Amino acid sequence: MPRLDQLSEIHRRSALFFPCIEHDDAPWAPMRKPLSQSKVAVVSTAGLHLRGDRLFQGGDPSYRVVPSDSKTGDVILSHVSIGFDYTGIYRDLNLAFPLDRMRELAQQGTVGSLAKSYYSFMGAQRDPRLLIEETGLEVAALMHGEGVDLVLLAPV
Repeated sequence: MPRLDQLSEIHRRSALFFPCIEHDDAPWAPMRKPLSQSKVAVVSTAGLHLRGDRLFQGGDPSYRVVPSDSKTGDVILSHVSIGFDYTGIYRDLNLAFPLDRMRELAQQGTVGSLAKSYYSFMGAQRDPRLLIEETGLEVAALMHGEGVDLVLLAPV
């Protein structure tokens, strides 16, 4: 990621004046059971989805469901941001969406179980209100309905 002084004037000003939402009321939810007994889900902002799913578009606040038993080769990236280097993700999807690592943790007994579904959003949201007020709540409800105890957030 380049430093501000390495960006063009347009990109530098965009970064400097990007509206940041502050949440002083963010809830804290302590763990209710040991990790080894917890059901874990993954949420990524890398704009990932299964081959054949609808591509993410610029400013897209929607999400894609990726089954936790998906093969990494079946997951592709359609995130659109000119300010991000995707090379690492192309080399190893687990950097942004740890499908293999989570399965290993479950097999080792480090985590109790894996959620049936993981979720991916597209980061680089210019206006995250729809994500916060609608699609994020939908995903939270889906995970709650599946009995997820813990969510690993994998931002990019």
